[in-house]
Amino acid sequence: MTNNTVLKLNGLAKRFGTVVANEDVNLTLAKGEVLALLGENGAGKTTLMNMLFGHYLPDAGTVEVADADGTLHPLALGHPQAALAAGVGMVHQHFALAENINALDNITLGSEPLLAVRRDRRAAQRKVQEIMARSGLTAPLDVAVGRLSVGERQRVEILKALYRDARILVLDEPTAVLTPQEADTLFANIKAMTADGLSVIFISHKLREVLAFSDRIAVLRHGRKVGEMPTSEADEATIARMMVGADTPKVARQVATPGAPVLTLRDVSLAGRSKRDTLRSINLTVHAHEILGVAGISGNGQSGLANLVSGLAVPTSGTLCVDTTEITRPSPAAMVAAGIGRIPEDRHHEGIVGGMSVAENMVIERLDDPAIQSHGLLRRDAIQDNATALAQAYDVRGPGVKASARLLSGGNIQKLILARVFEQSPRLILANQPTRGLDMGAAAEVGRRLLEARSRGAGVLLISEDLDEILGLADRVMVIRDGALLEAGTQDRGKIGLMMAGEPA
Repeated sequence: MTNNTVLKLNGLAKRFGTVVANEDVNLTLAKGEVLALLGENGAGKTTLMNMLFGHYLPDAGTVEVADADGTLHPLALGHPQAALAAGVGMVHQHFALAENINALDNITLGSEPLLAVRRDRRAAQRKVQEIMARSGLTAPLDVAVGRLSVGERQRVEILKALYRDARILVLDEPTAVLTPQEADTLFANIKAMTADGLSVIFISHKLREVLAFSDRIAVLRHGRKVGEMPTSEADEATIARMMVGADTPKVARQVATPGAPVLTLRDVSLAGRSKRDTLRSINLTVHAHEILGVAGISGNGQSGLANLVSGLAVPTSGTLCVDTTEITRPSPAAMVAAGIGRIPEDRHHEGIVGGMSVAENMVIERLDDPAIQSHGLLRRDAIQDNATALAQAYDVRGPGVKASARLLSGGNIQKLILARVFEQSPRLILANQPTRGLDMGAAAEVGRRLLEARSRGAGVLLISEDLDEILGLADRVMVIRDGALLEAGTQDRGKIGLMMAGEPA
């Protein structure tokens, strides 16, 4: 790391209507530095980086980027091509790759005229191989991206940025879908690249990797930069106070004695449309007073398992029982009636009806409740009163309970779903990626609610790609790989990570 400044953000501001996303943000980045950008959900991290990369045009402020000689020049804002030409590359959390073409074509796509790529394909391949040798990032170049592992796709995205001669690399939640081993390898590669002069900004909610791999930390709160410090002087408590303005409560998991089975799957198979929703003869039991964690890399059958328990899919073979009752005709209504509460993976498309109000979404799964309707007519005052009470209890913030649910932020949509589920005291809670994209304060609250439900006597099926979350909450861990379930038999994160990757633990 050197003191040569390669990037300066000067007074950047961005508003969306009355919402202030960023206000007067100043930030610098040095050559060879790894800067971690932290903050709560809605703090403005991604908006700030999108202004740097040209996706958003700032309402105020300027950006300066150093050229190859180290001289700072103003960056034309609102133009991604200008950012790319200045040596700024951005890798988003959700990959932007064409799965039907190979890795080499994905890497070169858009950076050269198509005919030139075809005419001098060997030169492009040589350049990519040189980058791989220099960076330590490797991927099979002649294989369709759709057949690559998640870790390989992540490397293809980074190689694509480096192929365009990026000197500044922005990574948004780079390890969200990686195993612990893949995450460690990624950051080892990043360290090698920074030693060669690359500068990196990465957004993350995982404080373990922030403390292990960054050089400096900058924190946003409510759109403003509230502080920064060398990582060597930071710890989790200090970062938490900067992010939320107070200490984040620790989630304490007490030892509990499992009760009777509340969900049993026996030799269940599911013929899905793809690997993501296919299951192969799985056996699973969730007990009352138990949180069963299912760990796995994205796309290994988690969607199929969640759809099965939600009633959105019917088993090809095998039996599914809630308590001691076999569910012969699974459907969402049948599973709700059986006492299953669902926290879905896709909160926007599966968790709410965006055009309906916040209040209506809070009662959407209990419309036959006499407290909500009388003789088929909805009791509007009761629905509003229910929503007002739950919004206060679960800290659902937004334009009000009468507003459309789609106007809420992702974190507040999740709080709405939690309120709807937990207030019904379900026998079983399906928590599918319940804290994905949530800041540490919101994630801690989700964990507290799940442990509270467990103490009350509910069983919890926790499906997560975040191994730290699994180990922090689960009483027992299973690993899902290629549609099959295996008992982990351990709480060792390294061994579970190897099982997730399909290697002997």
